[in-house]
Amino acid sequence: MDDRREDASFRTDRPTGAPADASLPTVREVLALPQVVEGLPEVIVGGEVLDARVRWVHVSDSAGVARLLNGGELLLSTGSGWPADPAVLRTFIGDLVAAGLAGLVLELGTHYRYLPAVVADAAQEHGLPLAALHREVKFVTITEAVHGRIISDQTAALRARDEVRERFTALALRGAPADFIVHQLAQTLGASVILENLGHEMVAAEVPLANEAELFAEWELRSRTVHRDARARGDRAPDPDEWLVIPVEARGVRWGHLIALPGPPHAAGRTAVLEQGAIALALGRLADGDVDEWSRVGRRRLIDGLLAGRFAGIPGAAARLEAAGVPIAGARLYGVVFAGVPLAGEAADAAARGLRGRALAGSVPAGVNPPAVAVLLSLPLEATFDDATAAEFARAVAPGADLDRLVMSVGRAADGLEEGLVSLQEAIALARGRRRRAGRGVQLRRAADRPLVQLISSLRDDHRLLEHGERMLSPLIVHDLERGGDLLDVLEAMLAHPGNRTAAASASHLSRSVFYQRIALIEQLLGADLDDGETQTALHLALLVRRSAGR
Repeated sequence: MDDRREDASFRTDRPTGAPADASLPTVREVLALPQVVEGLPEVIVGGEVLDARVRWVHVSDSAGVARLLNGGELLLSTGSGWPADPAVLRTFIGDLVAAGLAGLVLELGTHYRYLPAVVADAAQEHGLPLAALHREVKFVTITEAVHGRIISDQTAALRARDEVRERFTALALRGAPADFIVHQLAQTLGASVILENLGHEMVAAEVPLANEAELFAEWELRSRTVHRDARARGDRAPDPDEWLVIPVEARGVRWGHLIALPGPPHAAGRTAVLEQGAIALALGRLADGDVDEWSRVGRRRLIDGLLAGRFAGIPGAAARLEAAGVPIAGARLYGVVFAGVPLAGEAADAAARGLRGRALAGSVPAGVNPPAVAVLLSLPLEATFDDATAAEFARAVAPGADLDRLVMSVGRAADGLEEGLVSLQEAIALARGRRRRAGRGVQLRRAADRPLVQLISSLRDDHRLLEHGERMLSPLIVHDLERGGDLLDVLEAMLAHPGNRTAAASASHLSRSVFYQRIALIEQLLGADLDDGETQTALHLALLVRRSAGR
């Protein structure tokens, strides 16, 4: 068979470059096509090399065909023009490999009755996929089938890339937060995705809860190893079992990296999908200016997830926090709630660094009147957090604020995340109490000084406590809901100032006469004497239970 050169006006352009696109068929898949199976193919050199991607199919019997190859082609031939000398034939096979040939299919019967041993040996030596056809077939049917699939797959890939680009461009234009973009990436790729900053701290992650403990354990070391492997890989396309690493950068500024764990192939290409996510994140950072919106949103979602119980287990949640740069093991944890003045959540971490610690700030806790923020504070074991240090921390968190209005509630010192969450719940329960009037400096409340709050926090889900609270307060709750009343607040003020009705009326912002009318109505609705010590204790306990539930 002679080489047939195509006229330029009729030539079909072939994709160029090394075949790395997962949408391209492999040699194995081509050999399984019905048009090839008709020729009774026998695989001579196979195994893993059959997974090589086929970019195009070339038909030629010329001994000089190597110079016509761009790399990634599957060569169909009868061998009629190949060298007769075994040594030259071996060199010919080597030239094909050097040109980047993806595979060789030789049809027997037209020129060769049997496959030359030197061809098989040379192909084996170079790892070149080699198959022999034992029945004559029309090569044109094979080329049409393979080229049709390649063009169809590449068209589908272009459509998929357009869809992905439109999706993430829309997210960027809407100002979607970083964690939502990461969520969309994970959904699109069907794999875990992590966004980290330049310090290898996890900012946002979409990972199955059951995998958090294993994945985030010693995250900084794991991340640095992944980056080192990616740099060593260079321009080579990652293998299916390798992690993808894409920088998030724009205008010469790099903010972090996106990391995708292994997952199923995507029509648009996994790298292309991750790159679109990185572009959306970079556009968001440009829009944010100097504000570190990543840290604010990412850390807030972490603490909010803990308070809402959105974690599979303590080990996984602790590993996730460690990956975000907050020490858990070998650290002392404190739950803290700041209320009364507007605060920036990121200021808590900056202030904690001044104490050689780290902090996570969340949203306004349920049941605490804004402005307020919940904070999980991590300090070294040897650090002290006495009242003076706590006041210093408060001033650093709220620089320039009216400290006379600031209420700082602190849970007990905790070892480990499980105790840390209890400490945080204690701080929230304290913050739900009535705030005193401004004018006396920072008000510091400690759970260590409030044993009853500690008890309620530890038993807040006990059905007997909930039943007690409902039974004691139900008439007042119904009255306030139906009439927009304030009987619960009045009762709380009275119990906070036992024996001093004047102070209780002042705390309720009511005149003494109106306050006494409210007390009389409460006694009437409850059918109880509010001067009775046991009744006061039972009502106080019921109120604490209700406040601990955020109501």
